Amino acid sequence: MLKIYTKVGDHGKTKQVTGKMVPKYDLQIEALGALDELDSWLGYVISVLSPKSASLAPTIQTIQRNLYELQADITVKRHHNITFDDTKKLEAEIDEIMAKLPAIKAFILPGGNQAGASLQYARALARRAERMVVELNDKQQPLNDEIFEYLNRLSDYLFALARYANYLEGYDEIKSKY
Repeated sequence: MLKIYTKVGDHGKTKQVTGKMVPKYDLQIEALGALDELDSWLGYVISVLSPKSASLAPTIQTIQRNLYELQADITVKRHHNITFDDTKKLEAEIDEIMAKLPAIKAFILPGGNQAGASLQYARALARRAERMVVELNDKQQPLNDEIFEYLNRLSDYLFALARYANYLEGYDEIKSKY
């Protein structure tokens, strides 16, 4: 059986794929952690989908798989699986989703049913992950432009998906101003 612990303690350090030991607050580790947090939260979102929004599960799982690829793109030098095509797919899906929804004429408060509110939180996690990946790029490790474009569009996609989940449940969005 494969053990997930080493019994030696890590003394606040972790090993990168290169074998280099770095502090747990290393920018790469922080960025990967933010992406992992988003990925894990999306697993939670799937668990709270109602029968009315259960059809969103395969789409969310695709995003989870893409987040694994994105983490590998950051970690492994010659790994380059997230492309501009992945971003174009997100854009096409955003357009398709938004065409089904009533137009919004004001900012809306994040929330709604359990799936919609959870997807709004995922959107916020995606924005934080994007900020951390940008910081990693700016201060420590140059990354490919495809990563930035994908992460930027992902938060837009999660916003659209949150609205769609609320729409499927019949939830009326609340404007930020009365």
